[in-house]
Amino acid sequence: MLAETVGPWQRISPKYLVLELVSVAVFGVVTVGVTILLAVNTSWGESFGWIAPVVFGVATVIMGIVAPRRVRAIGYRLRADDLLLRRGIMFHREIAVPYGRMQLIDINRGPVDRMLGLAELKFVTAAASSGLTLPGLPAAEAARLRDRLVALAESRRAGL
Repeated sequence: MLAETVGPWQRISPKYLVLELVSVAVFGVVTVGVTILLAVNTSWGESFGWIAPVVFGVATVIMGIVAPRRVRAIGYRLRADDLLLRRGIMFHREIAVPYGRMQLIDINRGPVDRMLGLAELKFVTAAASSGLTLPGLPAAEAARLRDRLVALAESRRAGL
């Protein structure tokens, strides 16, 4: 397994949990609100009653309960030849990105990210289907990590 390498896992900022909870709350408000409007203003509300709003409400609560664990599962590790990313609770995902394959490392910051002082690193690699991101990094750490990864990528590509 990839996790049996040397060096500690670096965790993302605990502030990222706020961003996740805001996303869950927006999901809940929109889905429950839309299903309540449909139940009140259409005929399907008579036959299905309030099942859909209750289902979406319960799903929102479950997503809110699971969010802290999901945030704690995100991490990264710098190794000699690659960057190792991990995430997932039930379905664990570990991705090794060789430094020499990195073509672009982008920092994204949405409005809530900026309020919390966070940033997201997006990696573009030589693979056509790679859309790797590392969310929830403090902005200063994201800039430092981007610069270090760019330097490592340039040194590895020079040897190709």
